Amino acid sequence: MTIRPILIHPDPRLKKRCDPVTEITDEVRRAADDMLQTMYDAPGVGLAGPQVGLMSRIFVMDCVKEEDAPPRPMVLINPEITWTSEDLNVHEEGCLSIPEQYAEVTRPAEVRVRWLDLNGGVQEEQFGGLWATCAQHEIDHLDGKLFIDYLTPLKRQLITRKMEKLKRERARL
Repeated sequence: MTIRPILIHPDPRLKKRCDPVTEITDEVRRAADDMLQTMYDAPGVGLAGPQVGLMSRIFVMDCVKEEDAPPRPMVLINPEITWTSEDLNVHEEGCLSIPEQYAEVTRPAEVRVRWLDLNGGVQEEQFGGLWATCAQHEIDHLDGKLFIDYLTPLKRQLITRKMEKLKRERARL
């Protein structure tokens, strides 16, 4: 497994809609393993393909927060939301591609998601709480949308400027 570099906003790849995965190959399985390793190392609860330069509809997540609970790494290929609750939830979101920036985002409190697993089997699950927020956040990534796109233009611009400065500072090092 390899820890992959995470793209930082603004990067044009983060704003592109990803292509469906047409075949689940060993290369896709290796990418999923790398993504899980990268997510845990960051540390984060979710990571989408485009965040590591993989322009395919794949993301990983593990929203287990309890210290004594076993991890639950998930790989979702070609995910689609098949149902959303009318109830809404406000959650403070962050993003590994927008480090150290957080904002409250309102999303459906529960979602049902259908996806392919690493064996090509169809899975479907209903998520609530952090899991629902994370799944929606990562699917947004696959559609070229970032959590800051839910903010006012002024807040979005302020965060984008901070990220541009961060990228300049990292480039100098």
